[in-house]
Amino acid sequence: MNQKEISELKRRFRLGKNAIGRIYGCYVNSQKEIVSYLDEPLDRMPEEEAEKYLALLKKALSGALGRNLIDIVFSTQQVADSDEHRRLMALRDSGLKDGEVRQEFYQTVIDALDMGESNYLILLAHDAYDVPHRGRDDEMQADAGDEVFSYIVCCICPVKDGKLELGYCAGENEFHNCAPSQIVAPPELGFLFPAFDDRAANIYNALTYARKPDELHQEFLDAVFHTEPPMSPGEQREAFQTALREGLEGTCGLEVVQAVHERLTAKIEEHRETKDPEPLAVTAKDVAGILRDCGAEAAQVDAFCAKCGELFGEGAALSPANLIDSKRFELRAADITIAVPPEQSYLVETRVMDGKKYLLIPAGEGLEVNGMPVDWM
Repeated sequence: MNQKEISELKRRFRLGKNAIGRIYGCYVNSQKEIVSYLDEPLDRMPEEEAEKYLALLKKALSGALGRNLIDIVFSTQQVADSDEHRRLMALRDSGLKDGEVRQEFYQTVIDALDMGESNYLILLAHDAYDVPHRGRDDEMQADAGDEVFSYIVCCICPVKDGKLELGYCAGENEFHNCAPSQIVAPPELGFLFPAFDDRAANIYNALTYARKPDELHQEFLDAVFHTEPPMSPGEQREAFQTALREGLEGTCGLEVVQAVHERLTAKIEEHRETKDPEPLAVTAKDVAGILRDCGAEAAQVDAFCAKCGELFGEGAALSPANLIDSKRFELRAADITIAVPPEQSYLVETRVMDGKKYLLIPAGEGLEVNGMPVDWM
């Protein structure tokens, strides 16, 4: 899925804009026990309550592609004959109306999911979208198309104790500490099935959501989808750094890291400016070109590419935002830490003078210590 397709679906999570009939779910305590079930018609809820449910479900389609939103790909064998795919299809095809299938899904999630000591709410909804045609000018046509996209969306929301706040107690005519007993927090994770690829259903894919990119809850992904768990952004960055260090064999200096950071940051900025709905991706060969420009030897470049193939898979397309922190350039050495604006990282140099290692940074005219101007001596 691309950003445009995700945005198209997100616009449906408003009152009067979707075909969601009921909201289903269950409330689970920290002992993995179901406390209560939810099975309510959306159109009979108070408006504010219905909007809150839709906002929670919509959140499962938010964030950055490749970071918060990850594609899950089923194998052909799974689609043909597997319990996990059969269960998802049964949920979708029944419009979530089959209570036995819902219960099986709830129990699968509860048995696998590790939410620590937190209680949580599993929410499910089914929607059927009459996908309109796009005209030549990329505008939606008024008449509905032949495609009806039937899909389910799920999110897992922590339920937390409310905070004590001073409130007015009408019966006593006084102010006292009071708090709502339980509050549903924004979802930690969720998914959409099937994927909405080329504005049509793709039962070979699903789209998963994680609020924290480095906490994908792989135990949940394995139980629901039973596919090879994707690497989190943090794991991808660590693997990329390993490939650079091992491939360049002791010559991965500051200049190389600066060049890789600057070039990938430039790609991220350019992609953002073009507003291309397709997620930005680079391969090991793209980074290899940067290394060659920095003077790396052919054998080192080949070693880097081979290590990337080993860690990520041959020809893997990776999000640059997962490989670097484009908004930060921080250097640490011994007992000091220096943060430099990424666009000015080129100012930092490394030098060895009289056997000692130094970081050199042109300081310009102004110098302050904790906000106090000081003189150059």
